[in-house]
Amino acid sequence: MSNFDERSGVAACTTAWGRWYQTMEEVFIEVNLEEGTSGRQVKVNITPKRLQVLVKGETIIEGELASSVKSDDSVWTIEDKKFLRICLCKVMTTADQCWKSLLKGQYETDPGTYDEMEKKLTLQRYQYETETAFGGAD
Repeated sequence: MSNFDERSGVAACTTAWGRWYQTMEEVFIEVNLEEGTSGRQVKVNITPKRLQVLVKGETIIEGELASSVKSDDSVWTIEDKKFLRICLCKVMTTADQCWKSLLKGQYETDPGTYDEMEKKLTLQRYQYETETAFGGAD
């Protein structure tokens, strides 16, 4: 299902620092950085229940996650020295586990975006079940 997003698009929640979106298995966070930002200037702390992102000593994101993640399987990378991408692996990986917000009380989706997120997760679940039932992807 790695190419699910390329085929169906994403329903993202836009924030002051960038955007976040999700699939059944993962939550993706995209943070816009000042051009030329290096990996040494970024600190990302991921625990099963909390996320902290610091850039050049300034807190960008900090708080309790909406649901638990597998911190050992979650990763982050800097792209083109101007973009931070974080991939959080959800513990609960079913279509009914759509996050309404990235952090508890912070970065909540509007009702229209949330509805789109739920539709994407339902579509992804259907695609997965269909591929599993018929022995694989195209």
